[in-house]
This record gives sequence, C-alpha cells and structure tokens, in this order.
Amino acid sequence: MSKIISVNAGSSSLKFQLYEMSNGSEDVVTSGVVERIGLSDAIFTIKVNGEKQTEVLPILDHAVAVKMLLDKLVTLQIVASLDEIDGVGHRVVHGGEYFNASVIVDADVEEKVVELSDLAPLHNPANLVGYRAFKEALSKAKHVFVFDTAFHQTMSEDVYMYPIPYSYYTDLKIRRYGFHGTSHDYVSKRTAELIGKDVKEANTIICHLGNGASISAIQGGKSVNTSMGFTPLAGVMMGTRSGDVDPSIMPFIMEKEGLSSQEVLDILNKKSGMLGISDISNDARDIENACKEGNPRAILTSEIYANRIAATIGSYFIQLGHVDAIAFTAGIGENDTGVREAVCTKIAEAMGVVLNQEINRKSRGVETLLSTSDSKIQVWLVPTNEELVIARDTKKLLSL
Repeated sequence: MSKIISVNAGSSSLKFQLYEMSNGSEDVVTSGVVERIGLSDAIFTIKVNGEKQTEVLPILDHAVAVKMLLDKLVTLQIVASLDEIDGVGHRVVHGGEYFNASVIVDADVEEKVVELSDLAPLHNPANLVGYRAFKEALSKAKHVFVFDTAFHQTMSEDVYMYPIPYSYYTDLKIRRYGFHGTSHDYVSKRTAELIGKDVKEANTIICHLGNGASISAIQGGKSVNTSMGFTPLAGVMMGTRSGDVDPSIMPFIMEKEGLSSQEVLDILNKKSGMLGISDISNDARDIENACKEGNPRAILTSEIYANRIAATIGSYFIQLGHVDAIAFTAGIGENDTGVREAVCTKIAEAMGVVLNQEINRKSRGVETLLSTSDSKIQVWLVPTNEELVIARDTKKLLSL
C-alpha cells in the first residue's frame, strides 16, 4: 500500500490530492487547495470524509502552505505519520525538449527546470517553489516531475516548427511545445477505453476547454498536433487569452497606443478572449447567461469561440485521416452544454457528427456518450483527471 500526493503549485496557489494506491486500487484519501498564498486572507480548503473544511488566514509563502497541509494530514488523522507518504508527484509546466516523459527528480533535473524558466516564467519558478517546500518537509519521500509539455513531444518536426529563421529554433528553442499534456494523455486513453479500442488503434480529438483551452489530435495514443504553441497564448480563443492572431497586430497596437511589447502581451493574455470580445466576463457561465438574455456581444463571443474550436477540429480531422471519437473535457468542456452543441453543429455536415441534443443538454461532469448511434464519429464528455496521471507516473517511476 503506497501513499502518493499529487501537487500542482501555482504562483499563488497549491492544489493537492493524496492517493492510496495498491493492487490496482487508486483511492483518493483527501484533496484540497490553498489559494491567495502571500496574502493575509489566504484560503485553505481540505476535504475530510467527503466534506470540505475551509479556513481564511495569513499564509505568507508556499513553505507555510506546505507545512499547514502536512500538519493537517496528521491532526485530522488522515495519516498517522508523514512517513506514510512514499512519493510526491509535482506538475511542472515546461519541460522543453529535455523531457518527453515524467522523471525522478535529481539535481540535474532541477537545474534543467530552472533553465527552462525562461520559457515559462510564471509557472516553472512556482512549480520549483512547491517542490522545494515538499522536499524539505518530507525528506524521506521521493519526488517526480510530471511535465505539461512532455506528452506533445511526439509531434513531428514539420508540425512543431514555425516558419521563421531556423536559427531561432537552434539558438532560442522557439517551436511549438503544447500544454495540458497530462489532461490530453488521460482523456485520450480513457476515451479509447470507452469506445472499446486499444489506444494504439484509436484516433481521437481531445478538446480541453477551460479558462485556458487547447485541442489535440491523438493518433495511436500519441499527440501528433496541438493548438497551443511556444506559449499557452496560442491556439483557440480562451477566457482572457486571444489565441492565434495576426502577429502584425502587436507592433500596430504598440505604435498607435504607445505601449510596450510587454503591455501588449498583457492585453493578449489577460484582457482578450471572451472577456475582450464580450466586455462582460471571462467566465463562460456568464457569457452563456448573457446569451440567453439576447446580449449581442455575448452571442458574438460564443460564435467566435465555437468557430475557432470547430476549425481546429476540422484541420485535425484532415491530418488524422479518420477520427473515432471527439472528447470534451475540463471546466467548459464538461459543463457548458451550449458550447458543445454549437461546436458539434458546425462540424456536423463535414464530419458526420450527430449530437443527441437531449442527452447533451442534461450532461455535466460525468462520463457520457453525447452522440447518436448513427453519428459517424462518437462524441464523449470525459472528465479529466490530471492529478491521477501525476500519481500513476509517480508510482510507476518510484516502483511503489
């Protein structure tokens, strides 16, 4: 019986999930999140016996958050001793070209993740802070890094290269990397199981739609294309991110508005997407409600969002040659029935997709076949589980 904790450390947050794994069982012992780290009104939430306990208190840094979490595990009698925790799996956003799979952490791995912080300045340093805090607190446990980018390292050179001077790739490592890899990995494998195919024989398109969104083409269990690129800004429209736009827009805005390149990037990352078009919210639920009220900007936002997703699905359909299933996952994909309907309507004629409207409209957050029996491609709702992927990789690598 092994206890493994999956950790996702953000710049001001810490998500965790403790698993007990043995003989095929993968039981969640507890889970929770620490939010607003660094502030006097930080929020600590932990689930105990199926019920959430929440505290608001000062948590000044990640080390304090980790200590509080581990203390809670003992005081709430979730574990008798911290020595019961055998492994810690850490989400790391960027693995560059160094890592095409999860790895046991050593000094060389840590050094490479530090180096890659140039490619993910908001994420990798935070991931490292979380790792170091857990390493100090759990000296007997072993640690594993699970990379967002690793799953997409199977893309071919003609897919991941940008048509810019080749020296920018060799010297600066500019290329398509892709993100949300643990989610695409889990959902593509689970979708293959649901349609009754060996993952090595299945072609799927995975739509990870949350505040951040990415779509991937999966062939035989391997990523052959994905919508995010050098950074998570690329691809389809998102909550506050623009997705793909004409790059000439940046210098045009800089000249007309007197802004720096960083200021324009902030606009594309934080003030665009659903928020920018609607001027209402970056939350798809707010957009959906405004659409029902007939708000024209909300309706336009929904149309652009569905168009971008449908166009990406269509291009991947051509690349794959045939598609066995399309899966919707993450916050919007699992819960926004209108988005799923709009996307499937746009690809219906070209791809032979027939959505069961009644089932779709009542399906949220639970594995569900959304298409009819005469649909040429099955459409599924498949909740993602990135924490489980992290725990599984940690168990496998540490031979627990």
